[in-house]
Amino acid sequence: MIPLVRLVLPVLETTPERWLQLAGKLSHELFQRKPAPKEWSAYDCLRHIVDTERSVFPPRVGYLLRGEDFPAYHPGKEGEGPAATPTPIELANEFVRLRAGSLALLSKIGEGDLSRTSRHQELGIVTLGEMIHEWAGHDLMHTVQGERAILQPFIDWCGPWKRYFSDHIIPASPQ
Repeated sequence: MIPLVRLVLPVLETTPERWLQLAGKLSHELFQRKPAPKEWSAYDCLRHIVDTERSVFPPRVGYLLRGEDFPAYHPGKEGEGPAATPTPIELANEFVRLRAGSLALLSKIGEGDLSRTSRHQELGIVTLGEMIHEWAGHDLMHTVQGERAILQPFIDWCGPWKRYFSDHIIPASPQ
């Protein structure tokens, strides 16, 4: 397992700043642009990360510390976030605020706590250490997904250089 303090926490600490920079510098149009009809925009990715920061990961820490079973999470099927549509920068600022609370929560976890277990509704027995690693992976996965969405118009508009981006093109989703 990757050491929590040395490798996992820096990911969790830097993700909000990355999103804050993207949301603060990029145009609203580029941030909201879907790379394909059924794919998520950078905005969608950030909103999802904020939703999970609010209602998934910190509560799971509590479940695992108490040894209580916890439900699976199904994005889009559950009541994610408020109905309002904040601007990208408002959403990024909310993420910064929420993550600060999460980091304070994680700072209270000792090395011995990482082996605490609980039952996930779909995955079975999981440890707190595994869930914290998943949290960091989730951050990176959706940040990369958002950046790939932002990348698409640049690929489309780069003319003969497009072939160099073949591994990063998001094809239109099948209908």
